[in-house]
Amino acid sequence: MSALIEEGRAKVNLSLRVVGRRADGYHDLESVVAFADCADRLTLEPGGELKLTTTGPLAAACGETSDNLVFKAAKLLAEAVPGLKLGAFALDKVLPVAAGIGGGSADAAAALRLLARLNNLSLDDPRLQKVALATGADVPVCLLSSACDMTGVGEQLLPLALPSMPCVMVNPRVPVATKDVFQALGLRNGELLVGATSVLEAPAWPEEGGSISDWVEVLETVANDLEAPALRIEPVIGEVLESLRDSAGVKLARMSGSGATCFAIYGAPTDAHAAAEKIRRDHPGWWVHAGTLS
Repeated sequence: MSALIEEGRAKVNLSLRVVGRRADGYHDLESVVAFADCADRLTLEPGGELKLTTTGPLAAACGETSDNLVFKAAKLLAEAVPGLKLGAFALDKVLPVAAGIGGGSADAAAALRLLARLNNLSLDDPRLQKVALATGADVPVCLLSSACDMTGVGEQLLPLALPSMPCVMVNPRVPVATKDVFQALGLRNGELLVGATSVLEAPAWPEEGGSISDWVEVLETVANDLEAPALRIEPVIGEVLESLRDSAGVKLARMSGSGATCFAIYGAPTDAHAAAEKIRRDHPGWWVHAGTLS
């Protein structure tokens, strides 16, 4: 069989509310998640033992193979599905790591999609879904790789009809560990940030056919609750946000996930590309992508 290929698209949290911290220590979230047109590429050569090699401009940041989420997801699925056919994975890494855009989760989800194709498994196979969540909280939404309202610890997904939105994504090439940001948020086990009234007053997301302006109007009423603690850990995030909010034509700018990547939404692709070019000139050491979210 010839090699199989999947893309691990960058995940962007357009909003992120921390509902609270459960008694088991996990955090319940609500997040509108979109996916960008920048992605890692994962190839699977079927047959033989499970292997993983990394290439690409950010391969050195991937760390040990045994710690890679591609490897973890494949091993967990092999334990869940007797006789699972495996093979050699090759990851072309272009997305920043520890960046709040789910790069590792997207890679793991791509691995699960590849193994599902190789083994004729449906993506809604309960074993696949269970392994996705066990691999990481963002892996289920990355497995779907389309716009969703994500709730719980990442296992509850409601598809959304998001328009194609011109965007710029910027990472200052400073890794931010998710666990450090949640620790800085400082919730105790069992502590809630969102009460019943807040749930009842939650915004209604635009229906299919909603415009960029419709979405921005609603997204402005919610925020990313992790932005403030992430800023305390890495103040450079504030510089990134300022550069995006000062750009011409910007409609909304905020941090994605636990940072340090930030994004901005624009009304036209020309505005997004012009903003990206200016930021690249002003900050040549930053990772900058101009494209679309959907």
